[in-house]
Order: sequence, then C-alpha cells, then structure tokens
Amino acid sequence: MSDLRSRQYFQQEISQPDDQIDLALSALYIAQEEYPRLDVIKHFNTLDTMASEVIQRLPTQNYPLKIIQAINSYLYDELGFRANVADYYDPRNSFLNDALDRRLGIPITLSLIYLEIAKRIKFPMVGVGMPGHFVIRPQIAEMDIFVDPFNRGEVLFFNDCQERITKLYGKPVTMQPEFLAPLTNRQFLARLLSNLKLIYLNSQKLEKALAAVERILMLFPSAIVEIRDRGLIYYQIGRWVAAVKDFETYLQQVPNAQDAPVIRRLLKQLDSNS
Repeated sequence: MSDLRSRQYFQQEISQPDDQIDLALSALYIAQEEYPRLDVIKHFNTLDTMASEVIQRLPTQNYPLKIIQAINSYLYDELGFRANVADYYDPRNSFLNDALDRRLGIPITLSLIYLEIAKRIKFPMVGVGMPGHFVIRPQIAEMDIFVDPFNRGEVLFFNDCQERITKLYGKPVTMQPEFLAPLTNRQFLARLLSNLKLIYLNSQKLEKALAAVERILMLFPSAIVEIRDRGLIYYQIGRWVAAVKDFETYLQQVPNAQDAPVIRRLLKQLDSNS
C-alpha cells in the first residue's frame, strides 16, 4: 500500500467527530506509512482477541480495582508486555503494530493497548497527558485513580502524580487542572505523532519528521508551532518556496514570538537566494 493510501485512510478516520475516532485504527494507519505492507485488520483483531482473553479472566465481582488487576496480570505476567527503558527512543516504540508484536513500548503505546482492551471489555478509560509521562484513568465518577501502563499498570493516586511532576521539574509544583485532564482522541494521536517527530528530527530523518508534522497538521490545521516546524524542515530539505510560505504564516500570526527574529533572518536569506 502506498503512503498516499495510508494517509487517506488516516484522514478519513480523523474526519469524524472526535469521540467517534478509532484510536487503534488511526495509530495503525500511522504505522502503515512506515510499513506499507502492514496488515491493519490483523493487528486490530489482535486487540479483540486480547480483550476476549481478559474477559475470561475477570473476577465474578467486577470492582474497578479487580478489573485493573486482571488486565495487569494478563498483559504483564502472561504476555510479558514491558517498558522499553533500554532503547526508549527507538521509533518502533511509537508504532502500535510493533508494540503489539514485540510486547515492548513507551508510555503512550502501552497506554493505547491498555485503553483498547479496557474499551472492549466495557471498562472505559481515557488517556491523561501528564507532563513528562503518559497515564490513563477509568471514566468512573468520583474515582480519582490513575493507571501507569509503562510501570506494569501501577495504580496511582493524586499525590503520586504530584510527586512525579515535582520530581520531573526538580522543585515543588502547584498542580494545574490541565496536568491531569483527559485528552481528546485528536490530542492523543498528536502526542503519538509528536514522539515520532522528535525522534526523527534528532536522527536527522527529515522526510519522516515532515510526515509526522503533516499528520499533526491534519489533526490541528492551525497549530502554528507545527506550521513553523514544517517550514524549518522544508528549509533544511531545500523546499524553499514552501518554507517561505510557512515562515510568513508564522510571522503573521505570532509576530512577537521569541524566535521571530530567527525566522525573519531565514526569510531574508531565502529572499536573497531567490
């Protein structure tokens, strides 16, 4: 399958109302650009099979913590899913098919697998983009617990999250509501793509980084930082006309941005070379 076809399928999926976007399918269409021969339905059905296995292991009394315990036992003890702490920035960690096949991933892909199983067993959960670490939480009123799929489904409470954020910043931090707010499906996918973008930029795989940025902009067309970053990638790969357009858009919308002088210098340089 061509990259174009995968991109079209991704566009079709995310064109729906946010709550109707299928995260697993969308993530597999992202992976299909990397793996053109990827069998999306096969990996999608793998999640169905896993959920069926979990259902057979659920206790008679389906209390939330008992359900979480059953999912944890199946994923981490039986199947051996684990965090890839040895090679965290391996791009395969950000592809759902690889996470399923290798049983290895990073917080967001392990969270995605967990979320998809929970959805299929009628135990809805949502992703939470906590600063520096991705967790999930049950959608149950007055139940303020979080689950950390990267750490074998560890159950966290509010104070645990606060301690982790404080450790991340190296100083006491006042918790903000947005730190623990649930992500929309589009935000979830944008975060997944942002991981790939960063990995590919750091390894100078600019065409792949560009593909990640383009799909973020499919999700959020007016994301001005992504427009700037797309312009910077265009600049580096020699697509100067496209770079000029993005730089001009950026400066029109945020003329006083901290990096505006840098962008103006690049525009001036491109103008002198034209």
